[in-house]
Amino acid sequence: MRGLLCWLVLLFLLQPWESQLQLAGPRCHTGPLDLVFVIDSSRSVRPFEFETMRQFLVGLVRGLNVGPNATRVGVIQYSSQVQSVFPLRAFSRREDMERAIRDLVPLAQGTMTGLAIQYAMNVAFSVAEGARPPEERVPRVAVIVTDGRPQDRVAEVAAQARARGIEIYAVGVQRADVGSLRAMASPPLDEHVFLVESFDLIQEFGLQFQSRLCAIDYCSFSNHSCQHECVSTPGGPRCHCREGHDLQPDGRSCQVRDLCNGVDHGCEFQCVSEGLSYRCLCPEGRQLQADGKSCDRCREGHVDLVLLVDGSKSVRPQNFELVKRFVNQIVDFLDVSPEGTRVGLVQFSSRVRTEFPLGRYGTAAEVKQAVLAVEYMERGTMTGLALRHMVEHSFSEAQGARPRALNVPRVGLVFTDGRSQDDISVWAARAKEEGIVMYAVGVGKAVEAELREIASEPAELHVSYAPDFGTMTHLLQNLRGSICPEEGISAGTELRSPCECESLVEFQGRTLGALESLTLNLAQLTARLEDLENQLANQK
Repeated sequence: MRGLLCWLVLLFLLQPWESQLQLAGPRCHTGPLDLVFVIDSSRSVRPFEFETMRQFLVGLVRGLNVGPNATRVGVIQYSSQVQSVFPLRAFSRREDMERAIRDLVPLAQGTMTGLAIQYAMNVAFSVAEGARPPEERVPRVAVIVTDGRPQDRVAEVAAQARARGIEIYAVGVQRADVGSLRAMASPPLDEHVFLVESFDLIQEFGLQFQSRLCAIDYCSFSNHSCQHECVSTPGGPRCHCREGHDLQPDGRSCQVRDLCNGVDHGCEFQCVSEGLSYRCLCPEGRQLQADGKSCDRCREGHVDLVLLVDGSKSVRPQNFELVKRFVNQIVDFLDVSPEGTRVGLVQFSSRVRTEFPLGRYGTAAEVKQAVLAVEYMERGTMTGLALRHMVEHSFSEAQGARPRALNVPRVGLVFTDGRSQDDISVWAARAKEEGIVMYAVGVGKAVEAELREIASEPAELHVSYAPDFGTMTHLLQNLRGSICPEEGISAGTELRSPCECESLVEFQGRTLGALESLTLNLAQLTARLEDLENQLANQK
């Protein structure tokens, strides 16, 4: 021990141990940890040696991230008996711990290391003394510092402590018994057994110990419940997700990454993430184009479209929202623009209200926003009054309809869920006389006879029905095929004045062709009749 004493005194005089360790490396910000130092204060440890261990212990504490939710520290000393210097629950500040360590008075008796390990296992790491409950699976670490051979058995009790989940580091000073150190320490022994012979090795132990604390596998101790993978970090266990997945706010579960939010997908309507990729979707009734991003629209023709929406009390507020969404899905497949398709909206109940006329909005986005802003009227169902309003006002040039001379198709779409409370026959007929192509969409208790009376012929192409509001979307494809000019009412329509020379020549050509065909058919019919007369004359 004299040799040990000499170099300890020399090093102590040169520089305080805690300063050496404090400057040796950065503090490790570990996750939750319960750490107990077990200090040999037997009579074989001389006062200067004990002082060295005291200073060394202070230096280690300064390198820890202490706190109630971080590292909790306890210290016990032993000789022939065991004494708690301070338990795990006592202090949450390093300053208080350092003060208690500096006030430590050695016991100076025998070396009952096995007894000290038993105390640490049964008392120091108990919940009553401040250790976290076992179900929290917070790592428990014991650091035993001794200078000689134990006077009791250590192998069996150390094995019991390790079996209870206590990780043991055994640090021997100079002539400590290596066999005893190895019997106490946790595996792997080359990471848990240290024999100190010089200052450099003492300092190395401090650095290695701090490094080990930073590298503790918190996943094996904690009940992490990670869905995919737990990764041990200096701050404790962290859940990680596999590639293509994102960690959710609960910190444990994973969800397929929404690539649509992280890339400039360019989808016109909707982007849907699929694993490590994504794809674009179009509204029901529209097809994705070859570029994989845009959706087809009614582009070849132009329409003035007025929608008459039933806002009576039988519809109910939640269903009226579904109706607005359905209207916007119709708008989605139209090429809305001042030169293309113009859209107007009228709501009716016991009265009629123009929500917006044909000429107000020039883009689909503006129309859809206006539709969402429409407020539910409730009350009665005056469908006839709504038809009259449409004929007299909605398709007027003052409301934004294009002049008849331009041959722009005028389309009216009536949406209702029940029987009208007024007569519809006069204004339904008048609408068709005015050249308005009428569509009728019925839901629920809508009356088929009324729908047919409102709609243009043939009824099979102009009447649609859904049993409830939740199943309306299946009507979109039929309406698209009917309303879209290139697919329905005005295929190949060109916007030009009928008075233009080219138009007159085309009309004259078509008319002469039709007359020539009719003349030929009449000649063939006359010849056939003469042939029949001759046959009858011969029979007589």
